[in-house]
Amino acid sequence: MRPGAGGIACLLAVMTVSMPGHAAEQAAGSYAEGGATFAANCAVCHGSSGAGQPALAPPLRVNPARYAAVAEGRRQLALTVLYGMFGDITVDQKHFNFKMPEFSQLDDRTLATVLNFVVFDLAHAGDAIKPISSEEIAAERNRTLDGAAVREHRAKVLESIGEG
Repeated sequence: MRPGAGGIACLLAVMTVSMPGHAAEQAAGSYAEGGATFAANCAVCHGSSGAGQPALAPPLRVNPARYAAVAEGRRQLALTVLYGMFGDITVDQKHFNFKMPEFSQLDDRTLATVLNFVVFDLAHAGDAIKPISSEEIAAERNRTLDGAAVREHRAKVLESIGEG
């Protein structure tokens, strides 16, 4: 798939790898450190508020919180950031055929903080949802998956939570 202007911007953003900082996660469910990583790596495609961009990248305001509530959904979040995802998906009744890059070059702690930012600060998961840990990311690292396999896993997760 040949990237358009938005795809090129997304690819350029991937080249910007944020280093994990020393700032602690703020109280009251605010994951500022993860927000900084999101801004440097994800916002160019998904938007700074996680609203997504038509025909480029889906919104992140609902499904991440739903995924974080179930074991296979938590795996999906980790797999998506580690291996990327590509192909046709539907989110909020809108169709996307995109290629999300993989971010396996980021360490497990950094990926956990950005996922927690998405789950809690963008998708507003409730207090009953526990934060994603770096150990959960580490458990999914070093698999032989590609973005198509991650999309297939996503379809199974959606089916299990009543969306498929």
